[in-house]
Amino acid sequence: MASVKLTNVKKVYDNNVVAVHDFNLDIKDKEFVVFVGPSGCGKSTTLRMIAGLEEISDGTVEIDGEVVNDLQPKDRNIAMVFQNYALYPHMTVYDNIAFSLRLQKMPEDQIYEKVTNAADILGITEYLLRKPRALSGGQRQRVAIGRAMVRDSKVFLMDEPLSNLDAKLRNQMRAEIILLRQKLNTTFIYVTHDQTEAMTLADRIVIMKDGFIQQVGTPEECFDMPKNLFVAEFIGAPKMNIMKTQLLRENGKYFVTPFGSKIEVTGEKGRLLAEKNTPAGEILLGVRPEHMVLAGKNDQSAIPATLEVNEMMGSELHLHVYTEDGTRLIIRVPTIGLGAEERTSLVNGKKMAVTFEGKVMHFFDPATENNLLL
Repeated sequence: MASVKLTNVKKVYDNNVVAVHDFNLDIKDKEFVVFVGPSGCGKSTTLRMIAGLEEISDGTVEIDGEVVNDLQPKDRNIAMVFQNYALYPHMTVYDNIAFSLRLQKMPEDQIYEKVTNAADILGITEYLLRKPRALSGGQRQRVAIGRAMVRDSKVFLMDEPLSNLDAKLRNQMRAEIILLRQKLNTTFIYVTHDQTEAMTLADRIVIMKDGFIQQVGTPEECFDMPKNLFVAEFIGAPKMNIMKTQLLRENGKYFVTPFGSKIEVTGEKGRLLAEKNTPAGEILLGVRPEHMVLAGKNDQSAIPATLEVNEMMGSELHLHVYTEDGTRLIIRVPTIGLGAEERTSLVNGKKMAVTFEGKVMHFFDPATENNLLL
């Protein structure tokens, strides 16, 4: 088992393109940390520097207290699972999993024990004599994970291991990775561009953009209190609704006035605004789609809108609406609360009104895009 520490890590390519800027992170022993962000944000580059597959331009990487900058990948005692599985097509599943152990000249009886144990855990025992071409994508990914498991490595690195699978199989493999983590009880560093994977798998998430860390925190912290507008829109599906509005302060209370409505800020959010003595003025207001509801037109907090797209998602509807000034919003409406007549009335072009409670708002500075409550 091992901790991983990155201190002022930087990656600059020959054409002076900086892929990773001043990356600092302490990963505890047995922690599951997920690097997440859009394509090109530097997450895979950072993982490859930990693995020794990319040279570190500046800073240090430590594994279990030892600086490993100059160590070859084979000497870092890490195991890595790649996006494209990287299986040998001419070898059986058994031989693919056993390959690294044979390079170490481990006795065959020990190799057999390790391979069959890994296959049992991953549910691929019946495929041990097959070649990779005879396996499905999910089965191949299990073989790649098995090959990493048998090495008894200190750190388990996974680079977008589920991105080549279809949606149903991704959901299944996510659950299997959670179970695998419980069985292996080792340190995991996992890279993905899928925020759902990050939220369901991670003890902590590292959200990246353009080579910079935007926020490090538990899934709950990143969802409930995003550090900036980028994190707010990246974490959560569909993404957070953002509105330009005014923050008012009247008799010690705060209000927002989106699209002519007036809504009091209540609960913890209202308390924090008062505690920070936040000045009134223009802000960017964020409200998640699941926190927006349909409203009566005479409600003081009602925002007039027009329905543009109605997406039926099974247990809920995703209503895409636009306001009088053209701002687009998304509302998640549970179908269980709607009658058949009400559902069929939600047609494109329908005039409606939406609103939200005062305790579910997020506030961002329009200049810096930072969260006003942090």
